[in-house]
Amino acid sequence: MRSLIFMLALLTALPAAAEKVDFTLKDLDGKPVSLSDFRGKWVIVNYWATWCPPCLEEIPDLVGLYEDNRDSVVVLGISYEEVNMEYLQEFVESHMMSYPVMQMDPQPVTELGPVLGLPTSYIISPEGERLARQEGPVTRAALEEYIARKQQQGIGLTGALQKPDTTAQ
Repeated sequence: MRSLIFMLALLTALPAAAEKVDFTLKDLDGKPVSLSDFRGKWVIVNYWATWCPPCLEEIPDLVGLYEDNRDSVVVLGISYEEVNMEYLQEFVESHMMSYPVMQMDPQPVTELGPVLGLPTSYIISPEGERLARQEGPVTRAALEEYIARKQQQGIGLTGALQKPDTTAQ
């Protein structure tokens, strides 16, 4: 519980007047993917690198969140390093990263804001507004709690999380 509270405290809220954001990058197949393609869903934009141990630790949580909530949540993984595309594709496949992955060269400020360390994640509302930034690893539980709290505040109700049914076994 203490670690969950710590993780939630790390989710940095952005200014109250949330602004709509967008960007377009190519996925691993070379197809353009825009943030605005996912309006109506919660979007977790995760800047990461293959050499980053905390980035690798959070991949299973991000995959689980995405797999269990495809109707309401998308995770966009952005490889934030200069790496050969073939190597990146093999890495993504070997780590079973089922969510869309794109690549960009590192820069201190992206279209979403600063990326000063890895991993860095941004939470985008279903309306396309940048709501929060997390520097350091995130957990599925912390992301679900943050989204649920925002939904209780009336934000992003169109993109409600689907909790896994653990009663039927």
